[in-house]
Amino acid sequence: HGGLAAPAADAAALPGALAEARYALTAARTIGAGASTLTDVTTLTTLDLLLTGVPAEVRAAYSRTVLGPLLDPANASAAALLNTLRVFLAHDGSWARTAEALHLHVNTVHYRIQRIEHFTGRDLSRLRDRLDLWAALLCHPDQDGDRSAAAVRRDGERDPATARRDGDRSATTARRDGDREATTARRERSSTSPARRP
Repeated sequence: HGGLAAPAADAAALPGALAEARYALTAARTIGAGASTLTDVTTLTTLDLLLTGVPAEVRAAYSRTVLGPLLDPANASAAALLNTLRVFLAHDGSWARTAEALHLHVNTVHYRIQRIEHFTGRDLSRLRDRLDLWAALLCHPDQDGDRSAAAVRRDGERDPATARRDGDRSATTARRDGDREATTARRERSSTSPARRP
């Protein structure tokens, strides 16, 4: 693996160029795992590419800190909430497109986003918080490996056709989903609430 920095104009710029080259080298090791890769720092032009230059341990720590309970295997709804967050952000915060991609009623998506905000302490109506959460998702590979925004969007583009072919989910089904998730949330709250004295 190798990392390339932007040309140094003079000797005073050499330390900065060295730092760039080291960062690009870390990115090359992340991007080209298992294959030789040469990465130019000037090609790291997107957030997901920029994050490849961050050490793996730092990326993992950031993801754990920001996503918190959404990564907790003891949280029964964690996987569904994490996937909902990923699809919601990949579809630019569109409630309708997220619901369509996930085959859910839009009210169920609203409910899940409220729970995500509760667990993470973030407000998904704010760009800054959305960016923090998206970066945390990029730093956290799922079981199938890293999923880019483009991959999630491709899934979402296929899903509407699938939904139309299989038939739209009714509001009754969506309410049933919401009821199940609400029951799960109550159980989680009751399991963490202190016991009352008789």
